[in-house]
Amino acid sequence: MDNNEKILDEEPSMLDANEVEDQDIAQEIGAGDGEEERLAPLAEETAEEITTAEILSDDLPPDDLPHAEAADGETPSVEVATAEAASFVGVGPSDEEFDKQLFLSALNGEAQMDEGEFMFAPLQRGQIIKGTVAGKSDMEILVDVGAKSEGLITGRELELLEEAVVQGLQVGDEIYVYVLTPEDREGRMLLSLRRALEEQDWRTAEEYLKAGHTHESRIAGYNKGGLIVPFGKVRGFVPASQVSMERRRRSDGTTPEERWGDMVGEKILTRVIEVDRGRNRLILSERATEQEQRKKRRAELLESLEVGQRRRGRVVRLTDFGAFVDLGGADGLVHLSELSWKHVNHPREVLHVGEEIEVEVISLDREQQRIGLSLKNCLADPWDSLAAEYRPGQLVQGRVTKMTKFGAFASLVDRPEIEGLIHISELSDRRVKHPREVVNEDDILTLRIIRIEPERRRLGLSLRQVDSEEYIEEDWQDLIGADDAGEGE
Repeated sequence: MDNNEKILDEEPSMLDANEVEDQDIAQEIGAGDGEEERLAPLAEETAEEITTAEILSDDLPPDDLPHAEAADGETPSVEVATAEAASFVGVGPSDEEFDKQLFLSALNGEAQMDEGEFMFAPLQRGQIIKGTVAGKSDMEILVDVGAKSEGLITGRELELLEEAVVQGLQVGDEIYVYVLTPEDREGRMLLSLRRALEEQDWRTAEEYLKAGHTHESRIAGYNKGGLIVPFGKVRGFVPASQVSMERRRRSDGTTPEERWGDMVGEKILTRVIEVDRGRNRLILSERATEQEQRKKRRAELLESLEVGQRRRGRVVRLTDFGAFVDLGGADGLVHLSELSWKHVNHPREVLHVGEEIEVEVISLDREQQRIGLSLKNCLADPWDSLAAEYRPGQLVQGRVTKMTKFGAFASLVDRPEIEGLIHISELSDRRVKHPREVVNEDDILTLRIIRIEPERRRLGLSLRQVDSEEYIEEDWQDLIGADDAGEGE
């Protein structure tokens, strides 16, 4: 038996009650057993008074007139017109039959009614309905949902809500509530505002999943598998595999706290990739928005950067020609020559991936989105103190770092960040076609400084003049001074 049949089976009892009530009323106004016979002549007289002329009066619009034509086109008889007029003025189904038809039409969705005009079915658990705050205290909130009694949001439910939400509720506010219990043992309807908010957030998450919208929030926690990110009142989860590359580079450590602990409270932009309300499962992805985020951050960063600025960044990649540093939205390149004041063969000699460093912006191409950085400009410039510590004619120890056809470069053993040139003419008294005829890379040699140009960052060295008689006196004084210094120590 379907619902309609069940309702129809119950209908006669309601109609019988109405009939009894009507009979009681009839008895009260004095209608007896012969009432129908007494009223019959009066009904006939009333019907005779309704003539065809009265029906065809100008008081009725033509479209509303009853039409009765004889078969041969003659004027309809008074009896026919009277019958049609009686039908026109309202002789139809009884009130009970009309109520039944209206009830079934509304039940089948065929009749359109104003919201809240009828309620044919009781509320059920899990429904979300709109109501009005009817009363409020510290222990409970009463909500008018149009039922026979007001619904109740208990104090326990209020404790689960944010204080700002509870404080913001005022009598007369319209809110959506979730039906926990249509009627408990005490006859109360128990409602939940928190569950309604969660339900709305679930629906929003489903809309975000379909539309591909992004959601901005803050990281609320973590576990061994990834990050916990709230989506309104719903707890979302970002698996480690869906965390952005930038954030994963920072997730060093063996425990969840070491990997994710420092990220709690940080902003995160995600996209919904799975919604399973039955399993209370909402999966988010930061990687899905990573390209969009980096594009946005890169544009913002390039707009704010200026040549000469110093920024902190994280080393993200090492190559043979330099190191790439993430400045917080865009990567800049520290060329090999800008890593240190001393000679560097590979970036790994001075840096490692994940290291935080300070760099200076030395070039900027906003159109090509290229950023040139320098690490050595943030370090003390050894050339600034070179002239005070060394002088032309002084003997020093140097290590050969590289050779070219015009000479060999050597760094000072005591100051490896300072590199000077031994011109090919200063390698030997004899003619030399290539430096390799005299020296090899990594050779440690005694050299004489013949020129210092700090402003041009140039240091001239000579191997040929180490034994020159021109510097015998200076060498002797240096030797005596070195001995005196040794005795003083």
